Amino acid sequence: MSELPPQTVDERREARDWSGVAAVVAALIGFMALLVSGYTALIQHQQVSAQVWPYLLIGYADPDRSIVVLNKGVGPAQVRAVQVLVDDKPQQSWSDVVKALGLDNDNLGKSTISGNVLSAGEKVAMVQMLDDASYERFRLAAQKRLKISICYCSTLGECWIRDRKVRDQNTTQVDACPAWPADQQFKD
Repeated sequence: MSELPPQTVDERREARDWSGVAAVVAALIGFMALLVSGYTALIQHQQVSAQVWPYLLIGYADPDRSIVVLNKGVGPAQVRAVQVLVDDKPQQSWSDVVKALGLDNDNLGKSTISGNVLSAGEKVAMVQMLDDASYERFRLAAQKRLKISICYCSTLGECWIRDRKVRDQNTTQVDACPAWPADQQFKD
């Protein structure tokens, strides 16, 4: 058996210096991998958000004599809170709305939207007048006095408030749906 020649102090120091450089390089590579994986996760989250994004519209459907909510997005909309105002005063039902507008509510059909989920492409009539004359009176009275706000969320918990007053519609992203006081929440 042959023995290796003993290493000099300089040779051992040189070997240690390369070990330090290799450790720094390995740490930098690990840090870069961490950054790349974080960026990839962010991009994937954005892609998933786009795949489940709901987008509500509120409007009059003249042929149906109704006010409808339509989900034009690609994902379901979880309706968490609804507020309907007449002359900036909260109403709790469509009967209250019609009364506040000074109209008769005998010819009124309604469906509940609060707490419901609207799938992509789904349309729900919030309120429907059963005859043309009632609808015309309702629409004329409601034009500048009625405001509807709907807070809805995606399946990922991203939330928006959709406001509709006259012809203006506005969508605002929020951290969470507001907890309106019970007397300001719309129950229908």
